[in-house]
Amino acid sequence: MAKSTLIAELKSLVSEARNPDTIGIDLMSSAEILAAMNAEDARVAGAVEAVLPEIAKAVDCIVEAFRNGGRLIYFGAGTSGRLGVLDASECPPTFGVPETMVVGLIAGGDRALRHPIEGAEDDRDEGRKDLQAINLSARDVAVGIAVSGRTPYVIGGLEYANQIGATTVALSCNPISAIADIAKIAISPVVGPEALTGSTRLKSGTAQKLVLNMLTTASMIRIGKSYENLMVDLSVSNAKLAARATRILVEVAGCSADDAERYLVEAGNNVKLAILMALTGMDAAAAQAALADADGFLRRAAADHPRIAS
Repeated sequence: MAKSTLIAELKSLVSEARNPDTIGIDLMSSAEILAAMNAEDARVAGAVEAVLPEIAKAVDCIVEAFRNGGRLIYFGAGTSGRLGVLDASECPPTFGVPETMVVGLIAGGDRALRHPIEGAEDDRDEGRKDLQAINLSARDVAVGIAVSGRTPYVIGGLEYANQIGATTVALSCNPISAIADIAKIAISPVVGPEALTGSTRLKSGTAQKLVLNMLTTASMIRIGKSYENLMVDLSVSNAKLAARATRILVEVAGCSADDAERYLVEAGNNVKLAILMALTGMDAAAAQAALADADGFLRRAAADHPRIAS
């Protein structure tokens, strides 16, 4: 693309516009800069609220994909790519799912997580190749993330995902964008110009993070990864998570911490299983069968198996 064409294209983007409220930011004191930034950040939640219907559509598709053995795939460049990788990497410890269930890809590969990779985002073919490398299938949901909505890497990936029949979702921060036109579902929270012109890791990045949080968290809740508002499928992989697991068991079952730890040992550190054992009096094998019958939903399994009288 010619430089003049790119300049004209960027000029048309809301995310690249100058913010009239921060023209004098270079003359402000520290406190004034922070107040200006905070005022801009306050706009983000409203922008995300405006696109909740589109986010809900995406969540429904992700839930269907998970139930049919599909995956959620994020891909993007720069900050957008890093946010996708971050959200994906949090799913295994938070929800006890395999690393392959939610996957994050960034233009330029893992090195790009810490270092800028010149031109990585400009290669449309790389978006396709990265998705081919993980064997993207029609059962998957592919979410292309790009604040501008015009990143070639993301465009190429979404076009390929459409070709093979995957569900495609575009996450951008401009009201009209190339990736929104390509994807089956377009999520476009418009947060307006940044406090520092073009620094889209600010409001736009925050909006993207909020949306990604919603996509995974709501989808995981829908497939039974919570009990009430507690994480019950977390992976007990360190001291903090072990303590959290004990607290959850005490909270739900009303047992002592010592009993909670005993249930966890008997359940092989499977928090959901330990809770069902504590609530019903079943042993590990019976509780496991009850959870399977309830498709992994703890509340349903507990309701179906009232506590055994002692």
